[in-house]
Amino acid sequence: MSQISSTKVRLGVIGLGGRGISLLSNLLDMPDVEISAVCEVFDDRLQVGIEQVVKSGRPKPESFHDYRELLALPNIDGVVIFTSWTSHAQIAIAAMKAGKYTATEVGGASSLEECWDLVRTSEETGMPCMLLENCCYVRNEMAILHMVKKGMFGELIHCQGGYEHDLRDEVAMGLENRHYRYQQYLNRNGEIYPTHELGPIAKYLDINRGNRFMTLTSMASKARGIHEWVVDQFGKDDAKAKLAFAQGDIVTTMIKCAHGETILLTHDTTLPRPYSRGGRVQGTRGLWMEDNNSIHIEGRSPLHTWESFDPYLKEFEHPLWEQYIKMGVRGGHDGMDYLCLRAFIDSVKEGTPTPIDVYDTVAWMGVTALSEQSIALGSMPVHFPDFTNGQWINRAPSMPSKYSLDTIPTNDQFDL
Repeated sequence: MSQISSTKVRLGVIGLGGRGISLLSNLLDMPDVEISAVCEVFDDRLQVGIEQVVKSGRPKPESFHDYRELLALPNIDGVVIFTSWTSHAQIAIAAMKAGKYTATEVGGASSLEECWDLVRTSEETGMPCMLLENCCYVRNEMAILHMVKKGMFGELIHCQGGYEHDLRDEVAMGLENRHYRYQQYLNRNGEIYPTHELGPIAKYLDINRGNRFMTLTSMASKARGIHEWVVDQFGKDDAKAKLAFAQGDIVTTMIKCAHGETILLTHDTTLPRPYSRGGRVQGTRGLWMEDNNSIHIEGRSPLHTWESFDPYLKEFEHPLWEQYIKMGVRGGHDGMDYLCLRAFIDSVKEGTPTPIDVYDTVAWMGVTALSEQSIALGSMPVHFPDFTNGQWINRAPSMPSKYSLDTIPTNDQFDL
């Protein structure tokens, strides 16, 4: 990998649905990014993407319905993939084989085979494959990462996280709105969206760099939430009310790590509830809990008493967020989308490895396929593959940078 010759990063954008259009707007807010080409199977979405680029004052991009035509262009440095879940891997593999830096939106893996294919392709081509896990760049989570690296929680013992988000309308209306979740929930039963909660946790626990996931056990509840929502909205005679959704309303997954830490993941998207990622980090010196914005640090907090996390956020503000706040927070999801995309863009620009690499990508995505196996086997434990083939034991942290999730950057590494 070498630094690109141009001062601008020339991108191909594949997938222009709701998420793709949102992230395209973030990319268009970056003066050093050139949108060279866009691709989308639906013509109306393609036209919206083209218009968005032109409206920003940039030249009209080349446009395609077939991603393979976009990947054949020689004037593209990297591609960002915003398509439906089941196509992420095949497009990413083709992009790496075409010699492009590759970033893909989040989603669970369809199989372990596609995870291995991603790893082998990245290793053979030398091209990075970065999962665009924006939750790794949330302000609170980055402050917690800072505290973990400073040893504030002592030795980590247990972490929790969830994708807890009422998506009943989005899932039930998936056919009408051309949303991929509909088919996933109709046909699969597992931890189908694990990476928002698992990405930050994996970085707290040094997964793939001195630690790894060893075994996984999942359990799914019955599925009632979408059916009840459809009946309430459209009546019991509606066609959707007669569908049998496979996805359990609550899916609970436990992961055991090589050094004895445990992780609890919760997928909860088809019952009424406010949004939460249910974060919890617990060690020998204290714990943090997202849902009540609370923390307790032994020897610092009053005995048996919760404190507000707010003063700790200010004290342990991650250096990236200190600079980001000065620059002006922008983009969707409270600014984390922009930071995550910038982490990828800077890697392309400098010709350096991405802060979330292919081993991170497949370990986080692979939870989906493994959880399906465990549930199908009556919640039996299943072995978690070592996608690094033993390298995890002594892999060094990723190279220092302002976007690193393995080390805390110094002030001289910033120029946002």
